[in-house]
Amino acid sequence: MTSQPDSPDTAPAESVAESAEPLAPTPAFGWTAYAEQINGRFAMLGFIVLLLIELATRQDLFSWLGLR
Repeated sequence: MTSQPDSPDTAPAESVAESAEPLAPTPAFGWTAYAEQINGRFAMLGFIVLLLIELATRQDLFSWLGLR
């Protein structure tokens, strides 16, 4: 049986794993890319919830909270 050289399409799994970057930042404490990503997602979610509350109650945020 003869062995054939590896073509670029069939690279060994080891070389692919070594060259691949992580798909998402890993959780850690402090000012990290992961923390910024999570904070951004929560901010977007909060903004959408605020818009839905204003749409449902027909009042702006300050009126809804009783501040105006």
